Amino acid sequence: MSKIYSLLFSACILLFHFSAYGQGSDAPVKTIPSLDVPRYLGTWYEIAKYPNWFQKKCASNTKAVYSARADGTLKVLNSCKTAEGDISEAEGTARQIGAKDSPKLEVRFAPAWLAFIPLVWGDYWVIDLDAQYQVAVVSDPRREYLWILSRTPELDKKVYEDTLARIQTQQFDVRKLELTTQATTK
Repeated sequence: MSKIYSLLFSACILLFHFSAYGQGSDAPVKTIPSLDVPRYLGTWYEIAKYPNWFQKKCASNTKAVYSARADGTLKVLNSCKTAEGDISEAEGTARQIGAKDSPKLEVRFAPAWLAFIPLVWGDYWVIDLDAQYQVAVVSDPRREYLWILSRTPELDKKVYEDTLARIQTQQFDVRKLELTTQATTK
């Protein structure tokens, strides 16, 4: 199942790179000034996202776990619960672009033997992040993808609304956001 997910994600990246337009904004997407990657590592719960076809099977409990690898890249383990109740996982690799504190990363879910092909890497830009590294917003330079992430499965309503206000200043259409169900198991 994860091989299928990897291939689908790779196809999505190809489509992403060949798409003719994003959301129609001429203003460039602004990232945060710098990213402390060791502080960013760990678990992030998806609070909301722009709908995308490679996450269609995800019904709830979507999260990503980032960990450091010896070669300087990051292991990315995405998971979610499907409508059938199964856990779907996809393992990928992320790498920073530029300086050691660059907020611009690229992520790949395609097999390692395809890593030399630029089109299998997708942009992962951190565009908003609180000082405590508890709430993050990730997108790409074309505004086609958007994820609001939190260290906790739920986000305070005021914090969410403030995050939305900041995203809107970057000309993102917050009406397109889809809230993610984070069901707790007891």
